[in-house]
Amino acid sequence: MSDTTSSSSRIGRIGGLLMLALAIAYGIGGSQIEYAFASDPLGPRVVPVLLATILAMLCLLYLKNPGPTEAFPKGQLLAKIAAVPVLLLVSALLLEPAGFSASIFLLTLGVGWIFGAPLRLAIAGAVGQAALWWFVFSYLLDVYLPTGRLFG
Repeated sequence: MSDTTSSSSRIGRIGGLLMLALAIAYGIGGSQIEYAFASDPLGPRVVPVLLATILAMLCLLYLKNPGPTEAFPKGQLLAKIAAVPVLLLVSALLLEPAGFSASIFLLTLGVGWIFGAPLRLAIAGAVGQAALWWFVFSYLLDVYLPTGRLFG
């Protein structure tokens, strides 16, 4: 159930402020994109700046009236929520030394296991995801993917 206490409202506003900070940073980053004068008339800055503006406006609207929010997670749920960004960071750091496939395998295995998949199914899903995305990027999109120092 929703918790409409002042603590819950404060949590909603903290989330809104974090998203507003993200929108501002994204807008600043998008506005710094350099491009040739002869390129597209609008240039590559328009989409990131437009998205940042829309996100900022929605954040300000949310900050004005955050509405009911759920209570801040505790215990095992908080650990699961915190584990996903940690897995993303570890996966990104392992991209060069272990390669794309191993990095994606670890990421999907960890996320599957965190969300309650049996280990056997999490491994099967991770193998499938690693193979699928290697095929899509390497063969369909012709994008270079690192094989890693450990394997290549």
